[in-house]
Amino acid sequence: MRPAPPNPVPAAVVDRIVDLALAEDVPCGDLTTEAFVPVHAQAQAQLRAREPGVLSGGEVFARAMQTLDGDVAVKLLRAEGSRFGAGDLLAEVTGPARAILTGERVGLNLVQRMSGIATLTAAFVEAVRGTGVRITDTRKTTPGLRALERYAVRCGGGHNHRFSLSDAVMVKDNHLAAVAAAGTGLAAAVREAKSRLQHTALIEVEVDRMDQVLPALEGGAHTILLDNFGLDQMRQAVELIAGRAVVEASGGVSLETVGAMAVTGVDVISVGALTHSARALDLGLDFEVSP
Repeated sequence: MRPAPPNPVPAAVVDRIVDLALAEDVPCGDLTTEAFVPVHAQAQAQLRAREPGVLSGGEVFARAMQTLDGDVAVKLLRAEGSRFGAGDLLAEVTGPARAILTGERVGLNLVQRMSGIATLTAAFVEAVRGTGVRITDTRKTTPGLRALERYAVRCGGGHNHRFSLSDAVMVKDNHLAAVAAAGTGLAAAVREAKSRLQHTALIEVEVDRMDQVLPALEGGAHTILLDNFGLDQMRQAVELIAGRAVVEASGGVSLETVGAMAVTGVDVISVGALTHSARALDLGLDFEVSP
């Protein structure tokens, strides 16, 4: 079994996301539930998988179930990051039927989304197993859900890139175009940026041509991102860099291509699809209501 994912999402962050989701979905009450379900009705519900996958978001699901009524109890039956099969029971929910019915969609939306990301990430991690390459996400996340989606990547065995623009220096093609327009070359731009930063800051430079690799190195880049390089170009760049910087590859990464990319000698492969293209996993909440 995969170890528990590091750095769970802080409870305050989860609560804020759940509160916003419920405010969107239940702005003025649940008309259907309030019209049809008696106030005193109790429910017993089961969260079940309708297809195999990797679990992420069990605690988030529980918070969505319990936010509307503290009397709702959620028993999580699978650990975060664990694999499950179709039909497996993932959690049991008991308590006031109205609260469970009203919170159901928000809870399912979040756990389905997160488990879909964890499942896709696990497939990428498996595809590069044995190579030593690290699979990471990108900032191509759903606005407002980045903390949950990055956690889901960790549940799938992947790693995280920078969380935000405030976390790390990453020079991309448009940055280079802007400084070039001002008459500054790549190597000089990197050296000037280093002179403005604290000595502990690391600089990553994205290159999309082979002739940019050496200037990035000469400027002192700590990581060089090879953007949309072909396999032969990746191997050439890795040989040219020769361990003087961490080598990251990105662009056009799929489950069909990631294995071949991993054996070129790169250190990291970043995959935007982990978060921007993951399909929500099919999970369902089935319950019986007793008066």
